[in-house]
Amino acid sequence: MSAVATLAPAATTVGNPTINISIFALFVVVTLAIVIRASRNNRSAAEYYAGGRAFTGRQNGIAIAGDYLSAASFLGIAGAIALNGYDGFLYSIGFLVAWLVALLLVAELLRNVGKYTMADVLSFRLRQRPVRIAAAISTLVVSFFYLLAQMAGAGGLVALLLGVEGAVGQRVVIAVVGLIMIFYVIYGGMKGTTWVQIIKAVLLIIGAGIMTLWVLGQFGFNLSQLLGDAAASAPKAADGATRDLLAPGLQYKNPVDFISLAMALVLGTAGLPHVLMRFYTVPTSREARRSVVWAIWLIGIFYLFTLVLGFGAAELVGAKEIKAAPGAVNSAAPLLAFHLGGEILLGIISAVAFATILAVVAGLTITASASLSHDIYNTVVKHGRATPEEEVKVARLSALVLGAIAIVGGIFALGQNIAFLVALAFAIAASANLPTILYSLFWKRFNTRGALWSIYGGLISAITLIVFSPVVSGKPIDPATGKSPSMLQGVDFHWFPLDNPGIISIPLGFLLGYIGTVTSREFNAAKYAEMEVRSLTGVGAEAATHH
Repeated sequence: MSAVATLAPAATTVGNPTINISIFALFVVVTLAIVIRASRNNRSAAEYYAGGRAFTGRQNGIAIAGDYLSAASFLGIAGAIALNGYDGFLYSIGFLVAWLVALLLVAELLRNVGKYTMADVLSFRLRQRPVRIAAAISTLVVSFFYLLAQMAGAGGLVALLLGVEGAVGQRVVIAVVGLIMIFYVIYGGMKGTTWVQIIKAVLLIIGAGIMTLWVLGQFGFNLSQLLGDAAASAPKAADGATRDLLAPGLQYKNPVDFISLAMALVLGTAGLPHVLMRFYTVPTSREARRSVVWAIWLIGIFYLFTLVLGFGAAELVGAKEIKAAPGAVNSAAPLLAFHLGGEILLGIISAVAFATILAVVAGLTITASASLSHDIYNTVVKHGRATPEEEVKVARLSALVLGAIAIVGGIFALGQNIAFLVALAFAIAASANLPTILYSLFWKRFNTRGALWSIYGGLISAITLIVFSPVVSGKPIDPATGKSPSMLQGVDFHWFPLDNPGIISIPLGFLLGYIGTVTSREFNAAKYAEMEVRSLTGVGAEAATHH
């Protein structure tokens, strides 16, 4: 435990910045080469948005795992488990169970109905313009929250590894990450982005697997001994009370908060636009199913690793060192890597974490830019008459703008726990997108008013509750850090008691969709029949790709 403490008394840098930079640079150069090679024939819209639908179920499954196992999964969850034990592991369980919802309810049906974006499905049998605008707004908001989390993670991680001191250095780091990601998206499109995600998923799972075996090796490959030792050496709370890492209640004193977070995590995945968009990159619905099975296996194995990594960091590194590091809770995994394998393992694991951030950010950006160009520009501005070339041009421009916004947002989100920021994105996706997707696919009478009410209602209620929750203001100051865990320091305007709005905003999204539908007489029976046949059989889905 003392190795890390003595090496970094001021907790400014861990390992050797030269080695870290070299491994980072190597990774960036290799992936840029792959992106440039993959993007040679990115001329058509189907190539740019859906990788020409040329990926197999296995490739797409690995890419989905790469898209889904974000910086929050690796850095945020490992840190949350190291500091809060059982409560931190809830994130892992929630993210994994969520996949079953995505598999059973939406994956194959979405692939059969849509073309490139979530709005294709939602507007299929409803009025195009208002529904596409609503779906695009929702996509952009969810993507923005998710982007914030990734960029904040990048700033903290790279600052820790390169010994970047002070806020200015971390801001420069975030800007560099943003620029590399913009290049991936503008040049690579979905094909380049997918290959980056496949490479990154393989590296991440192998890296986490090696660390997991290494940690277990220190405890005679006895998981219960690791858990017992970590729980025994956990630091006491500020008031001197014992903190039991194996019992619930360290992070969520209020069981309602716990349930609210769990609802957001479990129901959010099936409404995440960047995950849904991956289903359009496979040629058939059978491959869409296969890709989800692959994703579930890979994601499940990875989340079991997080349990060992989190408790391993708690025991071998210690909560005090983790909290003192520049990235705080997000630096648990890199500090554990350094403790186990010194500078080289730390450099490799950090490059993997960096790759994780780049791949996920690229996936988010391509989703948001596709939504802007395909849903807003083509349908709303050009009334569906834009050529695929024009659409791709607008998508690349919007990727540039979104990248700039992500950089600015990431600078503001520095130092926040990223697992927790991602949970907010999940709450918005579950409140605004999921009700509308499920109603569209399964409820015959669903109509335009219902769709607009559930999207806007879920979106506005989730964001309002987040703004007025303790997450943004009003949490008491933590004596260990001298700061409040809330985003804004020194102010308190919260009136909503829970950290996550899911328990209120998700049922509200469903309810508003129902009320909106039953108070409007509009219904297109022929379109519903066509959508039902297509969603179940996939007949006609290919025609949708050729405008």
